[in-house]
Amino acid sequence: MKFYLLAAVILMQTSSAIAQDAAAGEKVFNKCRACHQIGENAKNGVGPQLNGLIGRKSGTIEGYNYSEANKNSGIVWDEATFRDYIKDPKAKIPGTKMAYAGLKQESEIDSIVAYLKSIDKDGKKVQ
Repeated sequence: MKFYLLAAVILMQTSSAIAQDAAAGEKVFNKCRACHQIGENAKNGVGPQLNGLIGRKSGTIEGYNYSEANKNSGIVWDEATFRDYIKDPKAKIPGTKMAYAGLKQESEIDSIVAYLKSIDKDGKKVQ
């Protein structure tokens, strides 16, 4: 019985931490909003919309004109790949159109990853 209680407490704390990271990541995402949208009404802009980014093949959002470098990168976005990319996009995908110099603080990267993971391909929050 004690094991199940302990497991439940750990799960609640983990869920709470993930929610806090996602909330912090939503604030960090303000650095991205000039070019990217996310959420139920997201559209492509200067950059592609980012709904359901984690698990998606790079260069595949319909209606966005990706660079050849991005389309041909062979990348499927997972957490580790996105972390490398967001630190220095041009180093990860030479020839990308993304002009952003990169997100350098690990805490901000942690938060934005949590936020991106919290939004599904339809722009809805994952429960």
